[in-house]
Amino acid sequence: MQNMDELIEKLYLDTQLSIEEIPDIDLYMDQVIQLFENKFSQTKRNAEEKILTKTMINNYAKGKLFFPVKNKKYSKEHIMLISMIYQMKSSLSINDIKKTLSRLNKKVTEEEFSLEEIYNTYITSNERNVEQFKKDTLKINNAIEDKMVDDKGEEYLRKLLLVASFTHMSNLFRRAAEKIVDEIEE
Repeated sequence: MQNMDELIEKLYLDTQLSIEEIPDIDLYMDQVIQLFENKFSQTKRNAEEKILTKTMINNYAKGKLFFPVKNKKYSKEHIMLISMIYQMKSSLSINDIKKTLSRLNKKVTEEEFSLEEIYNTYITSNERNVEQFKKDTLKINNAIEDKMVDDKGEEYLRKLLLVASFTHMSNLFRRAAEKIVDEIEE
């Protein structure tokens, strides 16, 4: 297996849609899809994987994950919300995402709330998360390699333990997020 630095590099963890990359003009759905495809294409697991589709966006709209669009055009605020949904959907159910974003959508539509500040905080938080992930990944890998010395360092077993450890960490974070969603709902 390649070393952890190479693996981390191939994950394109720094890929985010910044405020500056979101046009100030409203976009049609095809333009939104193209924006996401251009930005996140390197993060796909394989060439067949879709970043965002019309069906996904329509399902988000029908599920009221973001406030209604006007004239079939998506505003900068819609794109920020879709970006957040894109990141959350791999760990949370659509219903949990709806619960999480419900009050934010109300704030944007009813209180003239500026989404840009919260989105910038979200981006900054993600940048810190990436740095922490890199450190933690190396620590996990080193701990496994240290233990594997006794087992003659069989590569398959090392990979197995890495997969098990990473999925466990993912589950811990998902469960914590679900608990917070439940608190938001209350």
